[in-house]
Amino acid sequence: MSGAFDALRTQLREAAATFADGPDALEGILLGIVDDVDRAQREPLEIFPVCHHSPASAIAMARRLRQKQPKVVYLELCEDMAPLLTELRNCRLPVAVQAFATEVEGFPAEWSPLSVVAPITEASAEYQAIAYALETPGVELVLVDRSSDHVFQWEAGEAEPADPDAPPAEEEAALHGDAIGVEIGDLRPRFGELEEHLLRHGRVRHWSEWWHQYVELPLGDSDHDAYRQVMLLIGSLFRRLAPGDPRRVRVDEDRERYMWTRMREHLAATGADPADCLYVCGAFHAASRVAEFGVHGTDTFEIGPPSASKWQHGLIPSSNAAIEAQFGLAAGSVSIAATEWAKNLKRTKVQPFRLAGQAGAKKKPGKTAPPVDPAPTGPSDKLSGFLQRPPVVDRLDEAELLGWSVDIVRAARRNGYLASTADAIAVFETSILLAGMRDRAKPTPYDFQDAAITCIEKDAVPGRRDVRRLVEIMMGGDRIGQVGYDALPPLARDVHDRLAPLELKLQQRGVQRALLDIASRPELAQCSDVLWMLRYLLPHGAARPIMGERRLGERPIQESWDVALGTHQRALIELGYEGVSIEQVLEQRLRSAAYGPHATTATVLEAVEDATLYLRSRRLANELGTRALEVLATERSVDGAPEVLRRVRRLLAYYRTSEPVLPPWIESFVKTGYAHYCTLLPTAFTDEDATIDQVAAMLGFLFSMEGLALSLGCDRAQLELAFAQSHPQEPAKLALLWAAQVQLGQLSRAELRERCDELLGNPLVVPVYPRYLSGFVHALEPVPGLTDFVVEAVSNAFRRLPDPVLLPWLPSLISTLRSGGAELAPMLIREAGRIFPDRLAALDEWVPPWLAQPAPEAVQPRRTPRGSGAALLAAHPATCDAVADLLGCDGMWQTADPGGAGAELLGRYPETAAALAELLAKP
Repeated sequence: MSGAFDALRTQLREAAATFADGPDALEGILLGIVDDVDRAQREPLEIFPVCHHSPASAIAMARRLRQKQPKVVYLELCEDMAPLLTELRNCRLPVAVQAFATEVEGFPAEWSPLSVVAPITEASAEYQAIAYALETPGVELVLVDRSSDHVFQWEAGEAEPADPDAPPAEEEAALHGDAIGVEIGDLRPRFGELEEHLLRHGRVRHWSEWWHQYVELPLGDSDHDAYRQVMLLIGSLFRRLAPGDPRRVRVDEDRERYMWTRMREHLAATGADPADCLYVCGAFHAASRVAEFGVHGTDTFEIGPPSASKWQHGLIPSSNAAIEAQFGLAAGSVSIAATEWAKNLKRTKVQPFRLAGQAGAKKKPGKTAPPVDPAPTGPSDKLSGFLQRPPVVDRLDEAELLGWSVDIVRAARRNGYLASTADAIAVFETSILLAGMRDRAKPTPYDFQDAAITCIEKDAVPGRRDVRRLVEIMMGGDRIGQVGYDALPPLARDVHDRLAPLELKLQQRGVQRALLDIASRPELAQCSDVLWMLRYLLPHGAARPIMGERRLGERPIQESWDVALGTHQRALIELGYEGVSIEQVLEQRLRSAAYGPHATTATVLEAVEDATLYLRSRRLANELGTRALEVLATERSVDGAPEVLRRVRRLLAYYRTSEPVLPPWIESFVKTGYAHYCTLLPTAFTDEDATIDQVAAMLGFLFSMEGLALSLGCDRAQLELAFAQSHPQEPAKLALLWAAQVQLGQLSRAELRERCDELLGNPLVVPVYPRYLSGFVHALEPVPGLTDFVVEAVSNAFRRLPDPVLLPWLPSLISTLRSGGAELAPMLIREAGRIFPDRLAALDEWVPPWLAQPAPEAVQPRRTPRGSGAALLAAHPATCDAVADLLGCDGMWQTADPGGAGAELLGRYPETAAALAELLAKP
């Protein structure tokens, strides 16, 4: 066999000497390629080189399998994915076999979750091999490529991070998520200048078009030997001209060593004859030069152990667009390949292999053709004839091209284009013209696509789809796969079973409306629970409420949902890798958020609320509440104070109305929070990083929780001491401090009004007066009773300030109120509506209530006989002792004469004496 390519070697050696400066460099490359082909041809275990999603490879594979009928098929695919291949019967292609790991050990935590996918289409050689092995009795399918764990061990360490500024992928293109793609036969030049040279001289735009024109079409009708030798030639050429990236070369060679080591292990364990085996791999790996190559290669390669990561496996839906986006193929190339596959089947009469029970498969498998063994003398040199043969000139199929032209005009009309019969004629003629300019007698789908864009799209796209997309749809469209019910993980099947009362086609893509009348059908309450949990766990749009909401302490009556589980099937399947039920997954997510390294008090309280809202789990809520208490005790900032206040208030209101007693954790949280915020309050008033809303939230927590905190044993002196140590300089925080002092009784409203009048009367302070008002507006959170005073402060500013001062000051006021008090503005508006007149005519005579207050009448001192006060106190010592206790006075009773100090004190304060007398006179 070694002499089969001697004539070709002689011709290449003469060509190298003629066209190169010296025979060494070029001759070494050309003769090395022939040696690679010869070596692979002489291997006892037949190597079948393929290219991913290539119709020519699929046709050649189906033909060879029916001829050879091997007993063992070795396939280049991750070895840990083997148990899932039988589930392909329950799916509609294209789908992807996925390995998924959420519990990552041995890899950086930021890589989690790890995901590897291997997409499979019907027009692919790997599917033909899988279907043959699974449907033919006595045939063993062995996956020999590295495991999913080794994919990340070898490649992910050098992977480039995703571009955060990249535009979001389309829905169909995002079906694989951010998974690493694994495919059979990644056959593309890795030498950029070589690819550019091929595209330029081939007069094509991208690699997919070059491959279709110069490889797919010529190999579509070739025999087995010619196909193998040409594919080995291309693989060896691209391999020898690839740049010498050490990491890429190491990974490629390690994969080849891995696969040949696994095959020799299997041959030794089973005693299988290599002549009865078939090795299906990419053409790039078929022309390998590693020492482990072949049945008789060395056994020096040691396969490292996998990491401790726990891998889950399943099938996820895929699509033509997802495959193109993940592997860098031209848009529409996979759809065109599927169309070419269907045409090749009709032309060659090759019977493909399909899994029984799959969409498009026959109920009973057809009869297998009798084996046709190849000639025993071995393959001859088919490369010389293939390389010297002139290109085949295909005759123009006018009927096919005319049908394309009519169909694209019809599709363009439906999508808003003003296309006519003249455009169909123009597309027809332009396709022939473009093919002639590119040295092609028969227009390819790519020529037709360019002609349609030129003649129909012109300069505007009236609808959602452009002409390029319309051509793709017409050629077969973006076929989207589906994983059948039986192939779903237990969690996904459980979701479908629990949503069965809705009577929806959950496997169907698109949005479906679900109406839940829970009042008349109480069993739908369980469906509502599932939908709310799915809304929390799945991406936006998978389950979207149209009517109805879920709040603490409320029960739903009616709900309306938009459900699109078929569209988001991948996300639902990946939930199944995290647990056996959505409740378990939700609990894990909540624990992960609460115990994560970046967890804050607000995030943990959110987890507590979600556990109560969606799971109704008192046990989990108590556990997470205790965690919130721990996180609060360690925080040294007030960044999350507003969110903490809102969530604690909601939880307290819920527990007070639904529980007989408060949970211990929330009582401890209130006590700890009271002391915590009292400690941080003086610093927050002076810290420039602490915003006004954060300080207001701290005060809101202290004032609203004060009663509960004091009843639980807190000391109010902590709060008074915190205010004594607070000395803010910023106007908004100073106004907030004044409002808090009014709430504490340290400052009266009259004194606060005087301070505001002083600010308005000081021309140096007037420009920053809006910031004081911002502080007063934020003070409505802890001190809502000051709403009328804030309305008064704003009104006084408009009443007192002249227009030259007010007009430049007004935009600042509006922007300050909008940015800093948007949530509290409704309170001001309601109060202003209550105070101001409701008619314009009454405004002229209207007097503000704070200006209409009558002056306090002078109190005439009431003369009391000296000694009557002392006699009154002496007559009722118990009452006096009670009042003294309330006032915090300690002392002993002393005897005093009528003219003593007590009578003199009561004479000085006759109102107090009169009030005590009236109190004692009541029965």
